[in-house]
Amino acid sequence: MPADLLPPQYALVAYIRSPLGDFVENLRGELHPKHAHLPAHLSVLPPRPLRGTEAQALKALSEVCASIAPFEVEMGAIETFLPTTPTVFIRVSRAAYRLLELHNLLNCNGLTYEEPLPYMPHLTIAKVVEVERAHEVYAISRDRWAEYRGTRAVCVQHLTFVRGRDHSWTDIACVSLSGH
Repeated sequence: MPADLLPPQYALVAYIRSPLGDFVENLRGELHPKHAHLPAHLSVLPPRPLRGTEAQALKALSEVCASIAPFEVEMGAIETFLPTTPTVFIRVSRAAYRLLELHNLLNCNGLTYEEPLPYMPHLTIAKVVEVERAHEVYAISRDRWAEYRGTRAVCVQHLTFVRGRDHSWTDIACVSLSGH
């Protein structure tokens, strides 16, 4: 079936709107211009089909997120998912368990999905096609990251429920972590 006839995918992300997010977006724009339009984000629920309606999924997300307090994570080293995929990313080094717990809490009801790979909190810089290009992107990213002097901390306070596929996503709703 052609991709444009497939049902949309849904994901839950924490956008990084800070100098760190700017750094990643600028680096992505330089190293992988095809994906320069994608905002820097941490995926809490990677892309998946829905088992119900958007309204039901949003209600479930809102109910769970209302009981979770905002938290901070810190970004660590540049890594790759090679040989599995030619993806270069920044690993979450401190408090990654908080994102994993949140992922596990939200991967239920209409958002339940058996993911093809284990969930690992990270910030994607670029997902390229060729392995050789991934090695180049990794080397440049590692050097630039070593020069980055801004904060490496990210406050996870708001999550955005998105719909799309491949590299075209639309925001549906923002859900706040409120800890009530």
